[in-house]
Amino acid sequence: MKFTSSRRNVLLAAAVTAASITLAAPAHADGHATVESIHFLIPGGAGGGWDGTARGTGEALTNAGLVGSASYENMSGGGGGKAIGYLIENAESQHGTLMVNSTPIVIRSLTGVFPHNFRDLTLVAGTIGDYAAIVVGKDSPVNNMADLLAAYKADPSGTAMGGGSVPGGMDHLVAAMVMKAAGEDPTAVKYIPYDAGGKAMAALLSGEIAALSTGFSEAVELAAAGEVKIVGVTAPERVDAAPDAMTMKEQGIDTEFVNWRGFFAAPGLPEDKLTAYQDAIAMMYETEEWETVRARNGWVNIHNPGDEFAAFLENQETVIGDLMKQLGFL
Repeated sequence: MKFTSSRRNVLLAAAVTAASITLAAPAHADGHATVESIHFLIPGGAGGGWDGTARGTGEALTNAGLVGSASYENMSGGGGGKAIGYLIENAESQHGTLMVNSTPIVIRSLTGVFPHNFRDLTLVAGTIGDYAAIVVGKDSPVNNMADLLAAYKADPSGTAMGGGSVPGGMDHLVAAMVMKAAGEDPTAVKYIPYDAGGKAMAALLSGEIAALSTGFSEAVELAAAGEVKIVGVTAPERVDAAPDAMTMKEQGIDTEFVNWRGFFAAPGLPEDKLTAYQDAIAMMYETEEWETVRARNGWVNIHNPGDEFAAFLENQETVIGDLMKQLGFL
């Protein structure tokens, strides 16, 4: 199946600290912030896609004057379930917190990694999309997907792929999806999970794994610095943030995928605070500060607030569930 994206909607046919918030008046021409402060709760470690999304969003919101200040807390554990449980269990004291999440909140609830799902939270907005990439170490003899596939066929067990998600999680699904499109058995791929993207990238650089399935934005900076080589991107066409990186389709692998990322709040969040968050995010898209962050990371703009976000997630839950059954993950 193919994966395509648009600004308003992304169809995925594969994987597709407490702080208080004080609301000021809505933003006016005099430059008053819409929200005084936001505490971003990040369900994974430093260096991963959730971390980059939260910090990049906070950077844009504060630099644009839409939010007065931003703070950040990394809370790894349980495939993201620790942070979700914390937000739910401490809901009344977490009205100043936004938790970043993405496609894995759907995948991991389907597989029972944690007992909660997106319906247990307040849906604020889907905000961006991030393509997936397969990367190898800078000194690897692999330079493209043909090389990687040849190495895999020659030594399947010795050509391990890693990712920043649990087995059956998004990075695993992307690797399986790519291998299936290349004509290989997607369930036979040796996949090694890591707690977050940063740790997975470290394993790649140390040679513990031969290739890494990861978010495109996570790979761009290291690729630009010459630390890794991007051998395939799941975008429909080359992305400006890494123009030399070939798409999977260019290499005869008919696969596209974009992972949404967005923000959730504690259950029972007062409506006025939810509106303030959503207003700040909506206005963010029109700022130069956001465009700087977006372009730097190679993200796709996707804005699905409130009910639109709920409808999108419900559709994705159905599509991903069907694909996971097909691949043998459910």
